[in-house]
Amino acid sequence: MQNSKTPKLTIVGAGPGDVELITLKAIKALENADVVLYDALVNEELLGYAANAEIVFVGKRLGCHAYTQDQINELIVSMANRHGHVVRLKGGDPFIFGRGSEEIDYVEKFGLETAIVPGISSALGVPASVGISLTQRQIAESFWVITGTTSDHKLSKDVYLASKSAATVVILMGMHKLEEIISIYKENRTDDLPIAIIQNGTKNTEQKVIGTISSITKLVSEKKISSPAIIVIGEVVKNTSKLTSYFQEHFDDEFIFQNLNLE
Repeated sequence: MQNSKTPKLTIVGAGPGDVELITLKAIKALENADVVLYDALVNEELLGYAANAEIVFVGKRLGCHAYTQDQINELIVSMANRHGHVVRLKGGDPFIFGRGSEEIDYVEKFGLETAIVPGISSALGVPASVGISLTQRQIAESFWVITGTTSDHKLSKDVYLASKSAATVVILMGMHKLEEIISIYKENRTDDLPIAIIQNGTKNTEQKVIGTISSITKLVSEKKISSPAIIVIGEVVKNTSKLTSYFQEHFDDEFIFQNLNLE
């Protein structure tokens, strides 16, 4: 039977993990979907909004790909032509290391209508959820968001530049490069910067470990922290209301705490 619906792709950001951190616009897109292609970091509870859609898992995790990116691109086009409205559901924000723009560019060559629904990036939402403000007056005037692993599986060169900056640094997909990241900071810095690592941020399975450049590798090993996780490096980690008591308890001899103006 010939599909009478207009082939369309909507790229949707699912947020960092908590099902309540998805936008109303994203929910409406899921409710109107004929097909949903979803990624590994998407909370599967969100699929309940797509009650009338065909659901296909296309996730990619380290060493395990359900589909290659080329196959996903082709699947979007074929599903849209066959069924109509395809929602591509991605964790976080689809344009922050999410290949959203690549998929838009590909399908538009085949005449598909396209739309984009931004999401809360894990780079912003996860630190905020544990009380880390990426910028703070007189502490951090900017922040970097860097991928820990590039498309050729190497550490991004931006980590070298960021390690010399006073900015807060947020590293995504960096747990498999943690020792290399720590080595760079030790090489480029004389101060023992605070660092927080949050695994499964905003989910019920969230775990976090907080330390310094010199202590974090041991702490990660002891607490068995692994991917998916966000790495946050900078003075803002210890100058955060929810974490200050932690640092006072565990690192009292190492840090001089400042009173925060939180107005």
